Amino acid sequence: MSGDGDNETTTSNYYTYDYDDEICNKTDVIRFGAIVTPVFFSVVIVLSLLGNALVLVILVKYENLKSLTNTFLLNLAVSDLIFTSGLPFWASFHVYGWTFGDAVCKGVNFVFHTGFYSSIIFLTSMTIHRYMAVVHPMSVVISRRSCPCIVTSVIIWVVSFAAATPVLIFSTVKMNPNEPNVNYCGIADLNWQLWSTYQKNGFFIFAFVIMIFCYVQILMRLLRPTSHTKRRTVRLILSIVVVYFLGWAPYNVSIFLNSLMAWNVSPFNECHISITIDYIFYVCRLVAFSHCCLNPVFYVFVGIKFRNHLKVLLRMFCKSSADPQNRHSLLIYSNGEEFSMY
Repeated sequence: MSGDGDNETTTSNYYTYDYDDEICNKTDVIRFGAIVTPVFFSVVIVLSLLGNALVLVILVKYENLKSLTNTFLLNLAVSDLIFTSGLPFWASFHVYGWTFGDAVCKGVNFVFHTGFYSSIIFLTSMTIHRYMAVVHPMSVVISRRSCPCIVTSVIIWVVSFAAATPVLIFSTVKMNPNEPNVNYCGIADLNWQLWSTYQKNGFFIFAFVIMIFCYVQILMRLLRPTSHTKRRTVRLILSIVVVYFLGWAPYNVSIFLNSLMAWNVSPFNECHISITIDYIFYVCRLVAFSHCCLNPVFYVFVGIKFRNHLKVLLRMFCKSSADPQNRHSLLIYSNGEEFSMY
């Protein structure tokens, strides 16, 4: 049972494809999704809420939000939380079907996709900013004088809203032909289903190409004999690219393969291949959606300053009152310096 806006291309066709004059039975696929998805999403929700909330608290409490880097980190955490807010609805959907009505269907899909696109765009923007800071440091120094933090953030959110608008318009609640008492939420129009899929693919490919280019240039600069950068920094940069690719590439491939079923492309229109793709999609989606709770780990938690801030925050939480030493630590860590992922 799929229909959470990420597999729209086959939602309305899952139960109506005619394979050799017989309905393709996907009961086992539905049961698999109903069992695995809610459990996994529950874990992701908890980790994402905890991790991204800590990021927001630390950035607001200890860091200079006039910094473009900190602004990107703040907005990335917000977009991950927005993305996470849709997961409880989809977890419920896989167990009970869609029970929240048409208006909530549109709203949740819109919010969910806004978080999806904004996360990718902010992540790409962070990569470009890091590239400029390492490869063209003087341009970053000049840009700090104007610090277009608010303007940049607004533009990214506007683009994200625009990318998610078709989902808001065309999402609707429909009855599942195979289960008359169960509804699903998704895009009813096949053309817009395909558009949504290829739009996701386009965003991913564009973002990934930019990330590869930027980090290759960064690594070439850091690996120069005159560079004093620690090996830990190089490993961190490589892990960012690898984790992003491993998380989102299989998912984008799976939704693209699903779209081929809508085009009735052989052999993807065969029942057993369709079922296999459905299983692959479920697994790839779980991995990809967990990225919202991994972002704090790979983009913030590895920062030395963040760990120092976190230690101070935990001391404040664990102790009823801060002693003079803790207050001294707060002064040290609240100096307003630009937060550094590295």
